[in-house]
Amino acid sequence: MLIATYNVNGIRARLPRFLEYLDEYAPDVLCLQELKATVGDVPAAEVKARGYRALWHGQKGFNGVAVLAKEREPTLLRQGLPGDEADDQSRYLEAEVDGVVVASIYLPNGNPVPGPKFDYKLAWMERLRARAAELLASERPVVLAGDWNVVPTDEDVYSVPAMASDALMRPESRAAYHRVLHQGWTDAIRARHPNGRVYTFWDYQMGAWARDAGFRIDHLLLSPAAADRLADADVHREVRGRDKASDHAPTWVRLR
Repeated sequence: MLIATYNVNGIRARLPRFLEYLDEYAPDVLCLQELKATVGDVPAAEVKARGYRALWHGQKGFNGVAVLAKEREPTLLRQGLPGDEADDQSRYLEAEVDGVVVASIYLPNGNPVPGPKFDYKLAWMERLRARAAELLASERPVVLAGDWNVVPTDEDVYSVPAMASDALMRPESRAAYHRVLHQGWTDAIRARHPNGRVYTFWDYQMGAWARDAGFRIDHLLLSPAAADRLADADVHREVRGRDKASDHAPTWVRLR
């Protein structure tokens, strides 16, 4: 089973690249983030024509997540992250596909620091930690997939000084990420590529793609039952270099 996560950075604006990705790589499960569209504005017909069934959790103008499954019907388990009934941002969608639980996650960016956006990021991560613990306790194969907006280590960024004050690299953000990871999850990319720089995001500014000035913020965390089935994991980085592409590259894991 090929499971991919892809922050499309506006599904209507990136529609040719998004559909091209479905046609070329045909993942069995695809988690999307940053749809920037309501459910009524997503390309549901185009997705269905390619053999995918989809669960959409959209929001006008920003945020928005989805879970797509090829020739399968994803079963909705949870829409929205528990722990704050007042939170109406579309950032979390949880589904089951062929016995595997998959969560599509779009974690808050958190900038500027300090400020309410950073406070919201840390509170959201604590809620995610609580939900991750529940999923881990189920002892099922689970994949937490998405744009985590956290650079876990210095090896995951092109320049530590350039990003040191950013919310993605703040010690509080990293600590919150590692509190989830150390519950017993496996970072699929680092399990297959333990050393070296593996980037998933290159900014549109300052020629970042041409300079390979990227960082790793898109992660797939596997429960022990999923990690036992890990066959491979990597980044479809060539997708980032195409015309009018998202600033993220699809990141994927293959489970036996």
